[in-house]
Amino acid sequence: MKIAVIGTGYVGLVTGTCFAEMGNHVICVDIDEKKIQFLLNGKLPIYEPHLDILFERNARQGRLHFTTNLSEAVENSQIIFLALPTPPGADGSADLSAVLKVAGQIGSLINEYKIIINKSTVPVGTAEKVRDAVLKSIKPVASGGERGGDFDVVSNPEFLREGFAVDDFMKPDRVVIGTKSERAGKILSDLYAPFLRQGNPIYFMDERSAELTKYAANAFLATKITFMNEIANLCERTGANVDMVRIGIGSDSRIGKRFLFAGIGYGGSCFPKDVKALVQTSREYEYDFEILSSVISINDRQKLLLFEKVKSYFKNQLKNKKFALWGLSFKPDTDDIREAPSLYLIEALLASGASVAAFDPEAMNNMKNSVGDKIRYASDPYNALDGADALLIATEWSLFRTPEFDRMKKVMKAPLVFDGRNLYDPLRMKELGFHYESIGRPVS
Repeated sequence: MKIAVIGTGYVGLVTGTCFAEMGNHVICVDIDEKKIQFLLNGKLPIYEPHLDILFERNARQGRLHFTTNLSEAVENSQIIFLALPTPPGADGSADLSAVLKVAGQIGSLINEYKIIINKSTVPVGTAEKVRDAVLKSIKPVASGGERGGDFDVVSNPEFLREGFAVDDFMKPDRVVIGTKSERAGKILSDLYAPFLRQGNPIYFMDERSAELTKYAANAFLATKITFMNEIANLCERTGANVDMVRIGIGSDSRIGKRFLFAGIGYGGSCFPKDVKALVQTSREYEYDFEILSSVISINDRQKLLLFEKVKSYFKNQLKNKKFALWGLSFKPDTDDIREAPSLYLIEALLASGASVAAFDPEAMNNMKNSVGDKIRYASDPYNALDGADALLIATEWSLFRTPEFDRMKKVMKAPLVFDGRNLYDPLRMKELGFHYESIGRPVS
């Protein structure tokens, strides 16, 4: 099939590349000329495991193309995915200006039947707004005055986890299609059939239900994470161990084992934005979604929990202290630092007069673009520890799980670790001679 993907962010690049891998002809479009040139030169602007292999193969074999020419892409494609940014506004609502602007441009280019698909995470009712924007811009046919080509607008939300996006796309738990059009439904069933050979379902529903399904999924997972962080905070006050509580409740099939690991809050491009957008949507419909309002405030507080532990240990005397920070991305296996706890930790430490030396396997350049030279960027984890008064861990990268503890003790001023991701066993750390504080577990 001939597909256009408008927008080359995380969702757009994964979507376009994975569809090309299944033999489709894909044109990816972006207004950023530098990014398109970067892609044309065979380089990816993001880090996502396994994406580079599929990207290189499909570009080389001529199934994956990149352009700034929207007209070329629309006119030569039947299926058009909108994978455009929907950043939060001041009130938390999703900004649809990019989506609606492109929808209007597409309308003027329709020359035959098209399926226009919202792949971006968008509020309830967006499909109708996109449909209206397209209709307003469709040009009358010169001979006879009738309006131009036929089209359908579909909601097809993505459920991709950064760090696992390629696997999630190629082997989805489910595919959700929001459309009332049998014609569009049949075409999209054929499009997704190769991805569902293991029997995972494709669900058809109305557009509004599909739009809300995406927000509901992310909001529920954010709530689950936040609930476990609250349990961890209570464990610290009662003397319980959150690891034991997690095992105890995770074995309940009604709860499940996933998203029960305590930490210093969620971040990234999806959960923070989507929870806020769902709260704002609820307000627009005069409903107070109280539990999500609490999730937002609790998560904001949780991001500074590690800083509060550090401040308490040093009795508020952080000026001229040197801290090592392991992990900058909001989660491992991505270079994404959007709403990452590391950003909040760095800001708080610097404001207290401390200095920070940081290391991350993939997110260093993005952090440099965000905070510049306010911190030192280490060449490796142990270089960050050189002369450090303490180590703070903000991201659970695999290479941090089994470090050389003896080497750490030699280069640090003191064997002091504040772990926001519970990577190590407290008893083992005590045996090794470390003062070790984590989340929801006894202090060693």
